[in-house]
Amino acid sequence: MAKAEEEKQEEQQAAAPEAAAPEAAAQQRVEVDDSNVAACYANFCRVNGTPEELIIDFGLNSQPFGAPQKPLSVNQRLVVNYYTAKRLMAALQLSIQRHEAAFGVLETNVQKRVLPAAMRQSAGK
Repeated sequence: MAKAEEEKQEEQQAAAPEAAAPEAAAQQRVEVDDSNVAACYANFCRVNGTPEELIIDFGLNSQPFGAPQKPLSVNQRLVVNYYTAKRLMAALQLSIQRHEAAFGVLETNVQKRVLPAAMRQSAGK
C-alpha cells in the first residue's frame, strides 16, 4: 500500500507544476527591446483574414472626407494568428476603456463629431 501512496504523490507532484504553470506564465514579465522600433502614424486600417490568420493593413488617408481620389498607400502590414489577434483586441479594449474613463467617450462617427460652420460661429458669439 505504501508503494501505491508513493505513486499517487508522485502523480500529484508531477501534475502540480502543470497546474501552476498558467498562473506563473500570467505573472511573468516579458522584457522588450524597443531600441530599433520604427514608429509610424496611421489614420486608416483594413482587416482581412484567412482561416489561419488576420492581415491588418495600416496607412495614411490624406483625404479623410469623401471618397479618396487616389488609392490609399498602405505603409505597414501586421499578420497575426487569431489567438494573438484576440489578445490584441482585449488589450486595445482595456486601453480604450481607460482612456474613455479619463477623457470621455470616443465618437467614431465623424458626422457627430464635426460641428457645421454655422453652429461654430453662433457658439463663438
